[in-house]
Amino acid sequence: MNVTVWNEFRHEKKHDAVKEIYPEGIHRVIADALTEHGYDVKTATLDEPEHGLTEDVLNNTDVLLWWGHLAHEEVDDAIVEKVQKRVWEGMGLIVLHSAHFSKIFKRLMGTGCDLKWREANERERLWVVDPSHPIADGIGEYIELDEEEMYGEHFDIPAPDELIFLSWFQGGEVFRSGATFKRGNGKIFYFRPGHETHPTYHNKQIQQVIANGVKWAAPTKRDYPVYGNAKPIEKLEGYKED
Repeated sequence: MNVTVWNEFRHEKKHDAVKEIYPEGIHRVIADALTEHGYDVKTATLDEPEHGLTEDVLNNTDVLLWWGHLAHEEVDDAIVEKVQKRVWEGMGLIVLHSAHFSKIFKRLMGTGCDLKWREANERERLWVVDPSHPIADGIGEYIELDEEEMYGEHFDIPAPDELIFLSWFQGGEVFRSGATFKRGNGKIFYFRPGHETHPTYHNKQIQQVIANGVKWAAPTKRDYPVYGNAKPIEKLEGYKED
């Protein structure tokens, strides 16, 4: 399975605190973890030509992971349309942390995707609320993160097809942190943890969830449906082909 990890790669260049945690970028840590899980992984970043998401890259990507924060509006609409089309055709999409506000996620959800947030180095307890789901394989009752950014309800998304993780934060808020959706032939997994100033993506349990998500989001082995004017399968009296 071919996986592409996309990242803005801006925080790591601008902020020493982030660079210290992710010297080669958030995308590199995620890609290395997925490689250890046996996936064929490439990376792409915002400042590459076509944001690294050329026609060839997208056509050869089974699952795309997306991390963004500072520069959502810099993503070219034409690239967003290509990604959306590939999701409709069956490419899996994993949306990470602040990519809830990315153009592609908002377009696929059809809502504002807004939420409450706070940076206070709070403890997060990420509860598994669907222990039967394959994305939760290998995870106990919860994942505890000593420090994370708070995201709080209400999260302006459509009702998820499945809710797998629910977060509690030290300040009292809760958040739907692991949710799945289907669009066309494609499967989407939103996973909340991953603020750039915390080493969240170095956490083995977080890596396990992401690897499970990639496996779950893999394309099904069927063709994209044919739409538009359709010839009858059975003989119809009086039917004339246009």
